[in-house]
Order: sequence, then C-alpha cells, then structure tokens
Amino acid sequence: MDNLSYQYLDHNFSPEKAQDYTLLLQGNRSGFSFAVVGKNKLLALSNPLGWDALGEPAAENNLLLQNYGKRIIGLPFGAFTFVPVSLFDPGKVADFARFLDVKAADKVFSQPLDAENQVIFKIGSDMLAAIEGTFSVKDVVFAPKGWILAVAGGGTANQNLYLNISRQTVEILNFRDGKLRFYNSFEFTNEDELAYFVTIAANELQLPFDTVNLVMSGDADLDDQNCGRLSYFFGSIELNPVKVITLPKQSVSHSVLSLTALSLCGSSGAN
Repeated sequence: MDNLSYQYLDHNFSPEKAQDYTLLLQGNRSGFSFAVVGKNKLLALSNPLGWDALGEPAAENNLLLQNYGKRIIGLPFGAFTFVPVSLFDPGKVADFARFLDVKAADKVFSQPLDAENQVIFKIGSDMLAAIEGTFSVKDVVFAPKGWILAVAGGGTANQNLYLNISRQTVEILNFRDGKLRFYNSFEFTNEDELAYFVTIAANELQLPFDTVNLVMSGDADLDDQNCGRLSYFFGSIELNPVKVITLPKQSVSHSVLSLTALSLCGSSGAN
C-alpha cells in the first residue's frame, strides 16, 4: 500500500474512506509516529519515522497523506503556561506569551485545555518547518492535551503521579479532587535522573513518597530499569489501564495512550 512500516494495519482499512477517518500524529525532535482512527477504532499504527519521511514522494506515504476528514498533530513545544479560564482574556494572549520567551520565528497557540484552564504555548521554527507544506498549523494541538484528558476521564486519585515516558522525556501529571494540579515535562539521560525529577515533583506537591502510586504510560515496562529505580523510592507503581479507543488484542494500550488520546482533541487556534 506504501513503503512505510506499521505496527498494526487493519485489514478493513480503506483509503477510499479517508474522509471518515482521523489522522493522529505525535512528534518529537527526531521524528514522529502516526495512527489512523475510524469509528473510535484503531485502523493503522506506524512504526517511528524520521521527519524526512514527509519529504518523500506522496506515493511512498500513501496512508500518511490521505485526505483524512480530520488531522490532529501534537508537536514538541518550546514553553507553555496554563491560565485559569476565569482570568483568561483572548485579547491578552500576547501579554501571557511574554512569559514564554517567544522568538520571531516561533508561533504562539492558545486553546482550551479543559473546563478550567486555557493553555498558551509556543512551537519553534524547526518543528513548524518539519510539517510545512504537508500539514496545516491549524491542525496542531498542545501535544499532552489528549493524555491529560484521558487520565482525567479515567478517574484520578490525589496520591497518584501519572508519568508518560517518550524516549528520554518524562511528563508528570497530578490531580487533586479530580482537578488538574500539576503538569510538567523533563529531559533525562538515565534512571537516576528520572527518579530525581519525579522525587522533585512529589516534594513540590508535598506527597509523602511511601504514599505515592506511580501510573506509567508510554515507553515503560514494570520490569525495565526506569520502573525498577522508581519503585525503590515510591509506594507502588502500575501501568496505566486507560483506553480511549478500541485497540487490537495485540496492542499494549499504555504504550500508545498519549498518541491515541490525541483523538480527544480538536484543532487549535493559532495566534
């Protein structure tokens, strides 16, 4: 069908029905993965690809470049800030953006995060250049938004720290009484640095380590070095069981949660 490689491709996938499908694309600095969803069911899941794949002839990327009914793209962001909806004024986005150290070639986005928060974030020129000519910036969303919504929708506990690991980036999330309390991301190079950042977050949230339950998604396995090191510091650790779409039996749901959760997002507004 094309020259890309897939972790999964449903035998019922039909390019002729692309208008009925949604393309989900999640990027990092070195590349991206994508999924195609139809009727809340996973139809295709790519292996990781380099950004140079977008420069190949259309025939080589047949499934990626179909005329999908909706495209939702999560790109690495340079900086962000959450603004309570009660304080947010659309006419003052530029004022809030001053806190983001925006460069001339950056683009600032503003979009609802949840019922109580607006997120304002910037995307750097390198990431904008990566999708230029292939996808529209109108399809770009705050990359963690879907994961945050998915975790919130799955039911939260005050003592849970939710971690999503993608390569050497960890995102950390916490809720209090069902409301978003903390989100941040950190770059790490080994399991000790990972543990350091998670303990810093727990300290900031005043959560006693022995009461903390870590809920893992992304590049995580309970038997890997990262989880092994984290289990030394915290009370308990588990894999995130939340699913937002129907997955094939062979899929490991926690590993694709942040990508598939993009299906919970709409397109952003770019300012």
